[in-house]
Amino acid sequence: MKNAVGRDIPEYLLRDGREVYQGKNYMDGKYLQKAAPRTRRYEKPQESKIVDSIVDALRQVGARSGMTFSFHHHLRNGDFVVNMVMQAAIEELGLDDITIAATSLGEAHDPVAQYIEDGKVVGIQTSGIRGKIGEVVSAGKLQTPAIIRSHGGRPRAIEAGEVHIDIAVVAAPTSDCVGNCRGIGGKSNCGSLGYAMTDAKYADHVIVVTDCLVDFPNMPASVEAIDVDAVVVVDSIGNPKKIASAAARISQNPRDLMMAENVAKVIASTPYFKEGFSFQTGVGGPSLAANLFLEKYMDERGIKMGWAIGGICGPMVEMLKKGKVGKVIDVQDFDLDAVNSINQTPNHFEMSASQYANPANKGAFVNKLDFVVLAALEIDTGFNVNVLTGSDGVLRGAPGGHPDTAAGSKCCIIVTPLVRGRMATVCKNVVTVTTPGACVDVLVTDYGIAVNPLRPDLIKCLDDAGIPHVSIESLQEKAYSLVGTPDDLEWEDKVVAVLEARDGTILDVVRKIKPLKL
Repeated sequence: MKNAVGRDIPEYLLRDGREVYQGKNYMDGKYLQKAAPRTRRYEKPQESKIVDSIVDALRQVGARSGMTFSFHHHLRNGDFVVNMVMQAAIEELGLDDITIAATSLGEAHDPVAQYIEDGKVVGIQTSGIRGKIGEVVSAGKLQTPAIIRSHGGRPRAIEAGEVHIDIAVVAAPTSDCVGNCRGIGGKSNCGSLGYAMTDAKYADHVIVVTDCLVDFPNMPASVEAIDVDAVVVVDSIGNPKKIASAAARISQNPRDLMMAENVAKVIASTPYFKEGFSFQTGVGGPSLAANLFLEKYMDERGIKMGWAIGGICGPMVEMLKKGKVGKVIDVQDFDLDAVNSINQTPNHFEMSASQYANPANKGAFVNKLDFVVLAALEIDTGFNVNVLTGSDGVLRGAPGGHPDTAAGSKCCIIVTPLVRGRMATVCKNVVTVTTPGACVDVLVTDYGIAVNPLRPDLIKCLDDAGIPHVSIESLQEKAYSLVGTPDDLEWEDKVVAVLEARDGTILDVVRKIKPLKL
């Protein structure tokens, strides 16, 4: 069955009331019955919940084969906790048939790939999948298709009971003896713990793993002791120096800076650029660099940003400190400047992923966004964006909050070079649709700007401002003239991953790539 972005979804995936993606805001106004977690009661006073090891904590909460374990990725590529817990569960307790429901998985979690090949981990549900895990899933070695959700789609699925978490594991930079934990105050600070909040509220059991025990009460707590079963103290939960990636640094590349300046020009040409406007920048050199040029236009107009959200980096923190932005609300920190700012700099707050981007509540922050600036692996002539699969069809990315902010904002701007190496970034059809074209408004490349024909109002804004723009088809043709027309990928029938739209409908599938013929 074809869905609203023209992707063919196998009928067998449409069981138990599942639907194909039917367009932006299709689920608006429909009721969702929130799930009620099965929670063990603790009525007797407890002096401490500290146990000696992760194995002891797993035994205490009744860990067994067939369970779903959840994790968060605030330590990003520096995380140690996923591997420690999986080793304890699989190698020490002998568990199998495990599903991992993580906010994102990357190269730090490469050891999990072997558990997939061994048949111990049989399910993956995540907002991002990279490294060896992406490779083995793409090769069809996971027993069930991986389920990929956005950062807003994930808490929606948890709250709706579509994902039932048996054991949530919180990697906490600080915790007290009963489990009040925070992302700051220790040696492995990660800042916001926004992704862990929904997991802790809806999981049957919660284990806090920390490397810094602090005095009770550890306040204000990101995850509260009322939801925590056990606390484990380990030598290290991760390396915070690996929180920041190359993509989370402002680019100094002249091409990227030129695109960033054009992004700021587009923003300044719209009626939304006024006192108190709201803003989010995605990770990526040109996206982050847009902050620098935007500040210049703010000074020229004599206006300030009302608030900014997202994964936050140092440049936005600097704007907050200079009084250029009123509030920064944060579900994740992308560098140590942001980590060191949260709850320390006045008006820098944390929030849960549900409050940030869940489309099934009564008012996520993304729905109040004026602008979002995002990167892309690919964008096609229908303005559909791919941030999940590489040009070879292998899972190596993350929808993250990309689809959520694109859908919620008044103006979504994609900034990307026309080509990367020998690959066309602007193409006829993306490998995988992660953000539907109806949610994307403007494309800024190093060869020109294109505006989605669905937004004639923005076309007029650019025309009135004297900003030249071209059709996206002409950009695609230019890309192919530079690097050639790409060969079509060949797929097997087997579905290795199901990509859910943020509302829970099926947006696309990733099939097993056919091996190259030698």
